[in-house]
Amino acid sequence: MNNALTQYTDLYRENRQAIDNGSAAPLNALRPKALEALEAARRLPVKGDEGFEKTSVNDMFSLDFGVNISRVGIPADIASSFRCGVPNLSTLMGIVVNDRFTPTSTLVSNLPAGVSMCSLREAAEKHPQLIAGHYGSAADLSKPGTALNTLLAQDGVFIHISRGTHLEKALQLVSIMAAPTPMASFRRILIVADEDSAISVLKCDHTQVRSAQCLSSEVIEIIARRGARVEFYDIEESNSDTSRYCQVYVRQHEGAEVNICGSTLTNGVTRNEYNIDITGPHTRTRLSGMAIGAGTQHIDNCSDLRHAACHGHSEQTFKYVLDDESTGAFGGSIEVCHGARFVEAFQSNRNIIASAGAKMHTKPQLLIYNDDVKCSHGATTGQLDAKALFYMQTRGIPLAEARRMLMQAFMADVISAIDLEPLRDRLRHMVERRFDGCEAGCRECLSSKQDAN
Repeated sequence: MNNALTQYTDLYRENRQAIDNGSAAPLNALRPKALEALEAARRLPVKGDEGFEKTSVNDMFSLDFGVNISRVGIPADIASSFRCGVPNLSTLMGIVVNDRFTPTSTLVSNLPAGVSMCSLREAAEKHPQLIAGHYGSAADLSKPGTALNTLLAQDGVFIHISRGTHLEKALQLVSIMAAPTPMASFRRILIVADEDSAISVLKCDHTQVRSAQCLSSEVIEIIARRGARVEFYDIEESNSDTSRYCQVYVRQHEGAEVNICGSTLTNGVTRNEYNIDITGPHTRTRLSGMAIGAGTQHIDNCSDLRHAACHGHSEQTFKYVLDDESTGAFGGSIEVCHGARFVEAFQSNRNIIASAGAKMHTKPQLLIYNDDVKCSHGATTGQLDAKALFYMQTRGIPLAEARRMLMQAFMADVISAIDLEPLRDRLRHMVERRFDGCEAGCRECLSSKQDAN
């Protein structure tokens, strides 16, 4: 078996000075610990290592990808990355090409006081103590994928909202993978919401249409302080040559509310991990996701949610619709720790297999270490309701349209979990177009390309 980890640790040892020079002190400070963790792990996880049908991280990283350690500017033709235009969503937008952040003119002129959105390198220069105190504070270096990202990430995005600030407009990150040769990008996103603040962040991932094979390694840390409200929405519309490994870490303090929704509309191979650590009482957490698979797409979502305090409420809902030869996997864990009384935690995974060649693997689980809780979990996998299809055809609806209508309705409760109304309406339209056969989905940012230039 090819040990993909070796090529990256060797790359770091041979180019450590160049990697550090292209980054910032808080990021550089964690690299030795990351290397130590990787040396202890010896390899990236392969299928079977984690006790479930999770995607092999080793296979995702095994191709001889290039890494842009010299920080060479790679242009992206934004117009060609978005093919299906829909009305513009009113947001404050920044563009990320691989790991390089560029604010749009709208963001620069309209970002209100108390809110920061900039590159990690810039933030480390302006707010070194703030970055040093939060970067890596939620991420778990015992996970080899996180340790590898920490070893090689040179830049990313920093979002901060100060105490008591409520941002009315959503912030949007348009992330584009672009490279003339096979390229791996290691990117970090750090979101810090101070006490009693409120913020919504939309991230949409795309691949340059004419790009070579791409690998996106991304670690996202979300710190929600006491009484903060954070909404984070993630939409992937990449192409079949893209591999994406996204690890989300959430640290949720007393009274904080967090709503996370991930949507995979088009992709190649995707593995999303959600690690939510609820450390304070009286919290509310909602985690939802949906995946639409066709062709040979592979979509893997796994969640680890830990209640370590009393009076927490959490809901998880993940839904898949898989067609053709696509495959899906879901592994979800809820842990209610000793002493975390009066917790309510619910988890649901429901899946539709729309063809004989599609496959789904699912494993929800509960770990409960005290009484006085309300918890449930469950999973169902089946086909479209034959009786409903027959009924709709007797009413003059063609079979293809009836199938599409049922699949759209199946995703309705995931979409309704989005609190940001304009995005909720937009995503409903995007899902409709996806089921209509639009391979690229509905590119969110077409009408903003002039603003980004």
